[in-house]
Amino acid sequence: MQYLIDDANLDKIKEVASYFPVEGVTTNPSIIAANGENVFERIKKIREIIGPDKYIHAQVLQNTCEGMLEDAKKLKAAAGENFYVKIPITKEGLKAMTALKKEGYNVTATAIFSVQQALISAKAGADFVAPYVNRLDNFTADGINVVAEIVSIFEEYGIDSQVIGASFKTTQQVHNAALVGAHAVTLNSDLFAQLITHPLTTKAIDEFEQKGSEFYK
Repeated sequence: MQYLIDDANLDKIKEVASYFPVEGVTTNPSIIAANGENVFERIKKIREIIGPDKYIHAQVLQNTCEGMLEDAKKLKAAAGENFYVKIPITKEGLKAMTALKKEGYNVTATAIFSVQQALISAKAGADFVAPYVNRLDNFTADGINVVAEIVSIFEEYGIDSQVIGASFKTTQQVHNAALVGAHAVTLNSDLFAQLITHPLTTKAIDEFEQKGSEFYK
């Protein structure tokens, strides 16, 4: 399973990428707006941090097919290679996905909340689909079950699109996404540290240091 950073804060991206085996970074207009910088300039800086080989998934803002194509070109120019343009699942979005695939773009369908949204996006050419796990949970839906059903239906029909779980708030959600076969997850920076934190690990390390310190002098 791939791990990606869901952030646009440069310091946090730099910290997580220096420690964790991440495959890249995902962003959206809300995340970048929270950091108060022009989208394209921020994406250029993210690329400088993570290097040329990791992925950047960045989202269009306009809501017409023509506008999405325009945004996609600007985003790709900023991100360079290993770039996925995030397109929301709307009628205009589906039209844009098909057009962008014909032009050779990698596409991530975003704002996915149902299996049919994911399946139709995949049929339109999306390389990744991004179901929002916690947002589904907040509406008394089962976000992980939606991820599981998307993975299952893709396997059933031999669809090559991959599932990138998004909108996580707990490590249990991340763990459950892995259990049901999500191909990737994108996590906020703070959640990465929680994935490797366990009181028994801390206790074991303390014991190692206490019992072995005098023999390492």
